[in-house]
Amino acid sequence: MAEPGTATVRNAAKAVILYDGCVLLQRAHWEGQDCLFLPGGGQEPGEALDATVRREVHEETGLEVVPERLLWLREYIGANHGGAPEDHRVEAIFLCRPEGDPDQLGGHAEDDLQTGLEWVELEKVTGLNLLPQGLRPLIADLAHGELPARYLGDLA
Repeated sequence: MAEPGTATVRNAAKAVILYDGCVLLQRAHWEGQDCLFLPGGGQEPGEALDATVRREVHEETGLEVVPERLLWLREYIGANHGGAPEDHRVEAIFLCRPEGDPDQLGGHAEDDLQTGLEWVELEKVTGLNLLPQGLRPLIADLAHGELPARYLGDLA
């Protein structure tokens, strides 16, 4: 474990789970606001990123998913956005297909901030408080076809 104030890079995997023109989002109460996030979370040592996204999605949503391909690679560097200088995250965001019944939701290890799960129509994503904000148009554009994988850079 790093000493307080020591910069470390945390890897994570997030999922864009599509079903019937909708994306699955995690409702949360974070920093005094109700917001939405993509399901997913931190990578464990020795774990491949595709295994991370499968594990995290199952814990948070109860769904088994198949990561089909990498959509985006995103970084968040806290010092560039008024956050803690030691907060540096790298997120691999995968396009995932649900297995089983996508309407049977309920994880066994939800995040502390998580307040629910919701299937949201892709066209409505831009009007929601989905964080990070920079993902809103990218996710909404998936309604018009898949986009090539790309590096998003330091995106808040």
